[in-house]
Amino acid sequence: MRATACTARSDMIEAETPLEPASPDERRTKDPVASAQLSADVAALLDALADGGVALAPLDVAYAILAATPQGIRRIFDAKQRSYEKPSGMFANYTISAALHKLADEQHTMVEEMVTAVGLPFSVVAPFREDHPFLAKVDPFVLQSSSKAGTLDMLLNAGQMHDEIARQAWARQMPVFGSSANLSLTGSKYRLGDIDAAVREAADIAFDYGLSQYANHQGRSSTIIDFRDYSVIRVGVRCEQLRQAFKDRFSVILQG
Repeated sequence: MRATACTARSDMIEAETPLEPASPDERRTKDPVASAQLSADVAALLDALADGGVALAPLDVAYAILAATPQGIRRIFDAKQRSYEKPSGMFANYTISAALHKLADEQHTMVEEMVTAVGLPFSVVAPFREDHPFLAKVDPFVLQSSSKAGTLDMLLNAGQMHDEIARQAWARQMPVFGSSANLSLTGSKYRLGDIDAAVREAADIAFDYGLSQYANHQGRSSTIIDFRDYSVIRVGVRCEQLRQAFKDRFSVILQG
């Protein structure tokens, strides 16, 4: 694959430093959950969202707040004091991205390899098929507040609950949208108990799986990559490892 031209990235980006557990036995979001329990938790979460509710979910990148309906999305934006200029993202997996994102074949292959072989969390921003059946029942307001300039942000590989949410959402044909569970511009939260009161109170259902696997002192969540030009929209967890993987595997230099 041909090397992609890039602009020089800044060396001023602060290095990521992990947030250590409060005790050696503190639970982590990556600690295995029995499949039956995980499936039941996610089913309950999706039921709440289908009824117009809001949920708090433990992801490896950070705790997230989710919804699937106009009333739920509005409650999230209000609780977070978030501008509608900053769209939500979709909880997704490679299957969903491959179905909806308008990417070249080699780019779809790239996403698949990053998910299956590299295994790090990241978000893909790319043009999408607005007429895809998966989006047929999504309220226009929800889609408008979850997309920008004809692109859709899909979070991939963000841990066991995230992956199960994406799997069940696809099975139900019920897209789920969300963002980090914190007041806007205040940094991600990595424990359920650390989430701001206003954000916690907006949720109808919440799950505590312990400390997020990639908790860090910089307050970062997922790294967001625009696949139109391979620019880094947001520096997130394991960004430098992602840069190296894209370079080594695909001769692509992430910009920014």
